[in-house]
Amino acid sequence: MRSLVTGAAGFIGSTLVDRLLADGHQVIGIDNFTAGTVANLKDAMRWNERSPGQFRLICLDVQAPELAGVIAGANPDIIFHLAAQMDPQVSVLDPQFDARSNVLGTINLCEASRRSGVRRIVYAGCRDARYGIGAGRPPEGSGRTNPVSPHGVAKVAAEMYLCAYAEMYDLAPLCLALGSVYGPRQNHRGPGNAIAALASAMIAGGSQIRGWDDIRAGDYVYVDDAVDALVRAGHAPVQITGMCDISTGTPTRCPLEWTPLVDLPDGIARTVRWLTDLTATDPTSECEELSRKKISAERISHSVDLVG
Repeated sequence: MRSLVTGAAGFIGSTLVDRLLADGHQVIGIDNFTAGTVANLKDAMRWNERSPGQFRLICLDVQAPELAGVIAGANPDIIFHLAAQMDPQVSVLDPQFDARSNVLGTINLCEASRRSGVRRIVYAGCRDARYGIGAGRPPEGSGRTNPVSPHGVAKVAAEMYLCAYAEMYDLAPLCLALGSVYGPRQNHRGPGNAIAALASAMIAGGSQIRGWDDIRAGDYVYVDDAVDALVRAGHAPVQITGMCDISTGTPTRCPLEWTPLVDLPDGIARTVRWLTDLTATDPTSECEELSRKKISAERISHSVDLVG
């Protein structure tokens, strides 16, 4: 099976690429590298040593007119659309840039897909963008959205364009409203990354874990669980379209048979281990302020017990 992933060098996108390759897919990754990094794809690159051509990486913005030729040439069975401008603050400072990235980029993808005959598009949406930060899901069937920033408006608009193309051109988009995804490869200095702040506190060995109440009130999904939902959406029958909530705290009626497997304490512990391993292998990384701090498996377990 051939899969194309936009935003392939991001922390969710690269984790998805690894999963698809492990499942036997031939994968084409697209990224403009404004946020993603080649380092996130080092495991994917190794696949070509064993199976040449199984993974291809193309540096391209989803707004580029060349996208149509890439999709036509790749002829994918599934497109996973993760490329996006993700920072709400950036959207406030420059809403036009955000709209070009999230709305016009999605329209360009829809046009290229329908011209190439690709039906299944899996779109990585965002619960907070769709319903408002910290908001619960509205009553089933209400269709109510409550975006509270230009970023939220753009993400919802992209969903609506996908649905419109489904009606006009028989595309089969499945939009996943993801909870706050966290885990390895995430930029720990990114906006609103409370999990990374907590992980840093654990690495520092503090006995008082701050911010836990705010984290516990949120809806966090470990990256491997989010990727599993994306893969299930890709393999779902094309008759299944529309929007599904993917979160740990709200039941979903979307027939993906998806259940999160990594609870929050375990996910935090895994993230701490990743940060620690990163500083051990690359002391010049963005985590260098943590590189002098040591943490054992016992300390991780103890810290998680404090918040679990």
